[in-house]
Amino acid sequence: MKLSQFKFKLPEELIAQEPAEQRDESRLMVLNRKTGEIQHLIFKDVINFFDDGDVMVFNDTMVFPAKLDGNKEKTGARIEVFLLRELNIEHKLWDVLVEPARKIRIGNKLYFGEDESMVAEVIDNTTSRGRTLRFLYDGSHEEFKSALFSLGQTPLPDYIKREPVEDDVTRYQCIFARNEGAVVAPAAGLHFSRELLKRLEIKGVDQTFLTLHSGLGNFREIDVEDLTKHRMDSEQMEVSQQLVDRVNRAKDEERQVCAVGTSVLRGIASAVSMGGHMKTYSGWTNKFIFPPYDFSVITSLISNFHLPYSTMLMMVAAFGDYDKVMNAYDVAVKEKYRFGAYGDAMLII
Repeated sequence: MKLSQFKFKLPEELIAQEPAEQRDESRLMVLNRKTGEIQHLIFKDVINFFDDGDVMVFNDTMVFPAKLDGNKEKTGARIEVFLLRELNIEHKLWDVLVEPARKIRIGNKLYFGEDESMVAEVIDNTTSRGRTLRFLYDGSHEEFKSALFSLGQTPLPDYIKREPVEDDVTRYQCIFARNEGAVVAPAAGLHFSRELLKRLEIKGVDQTFLTLHSGLGNFREIDVEDLTKHRMDSEQMEVSQQLVDRVNRAKDEERQVCAVGTSVLRGIASAVSMGGHMKTYSGWTNKFIFPPYDFSVITSLISNFHLPYSTMLMMVAAFGDYDKVMNAYDVAVKEKYRFGAYGDAMLII
């Protein structure tokens, strides 16, 4: 497959800038990956496609407030810092991106907060934009994290052309999020309300969780036409024995195993044994999935509508059949579905 095969015309006004009023009332397109048949529903109707004993796998990663506005020492120049991940708890080291990168050198100090009480020192240049910061803070790790995150903003994707507001703190977060570490929300999970999860539970649909801390690599521009030459950024993930047991039992009983989001699709594909069952996993994955790909565990997928050329679109096309998915996307544009993290959803069965 080539990068150019994932081009389609997406009017800018179809990229959702705000979430739906109610989580479970976005639109839902249902695509049958065998016949290509398409249905147009509301997201809460997803419950009608699952039965007692089926399994839904969610990503319980938690997005943290990763965007900080700071000022450079002496000059007072405004610097935007994007926290990526914590490297060392004891020394308060963080892997970050900075903009504008050209103004920052090793040894520079950055000040955050209205009273400039949070101070960081640049101690390493890893890439053209990447840096390692050491935060200078006296206090416990819990106090430091609380102070740091109180200064941060929700890291909305760049295609959302507005500043984060208070509502984004809860809406750009799944209601079941519990393991902090992501800077990108698992968007398919954003559609699930407490009421819908309860109705699924009453129906007997098993809900289980893996953790995959989605990073900015999901949005990094692919700069090669030959997709076999693209390398994904590594992301930390965790697959528990409980999840493995539930998914493997459902597979053996020929029940549905639904991946809620492309991060779950990647996570499960990264934890498949030679026999086609799941195994526990703790570590990192840089698995890049694009057509053709043989999925041995997942039988259905819930995903948002993704932007042209994105790795998430490639994963969806790998699962749902390239031609059928790209046709469905053409239909979605004609029917004015909303795209992106705050957009509408697709169920592929």
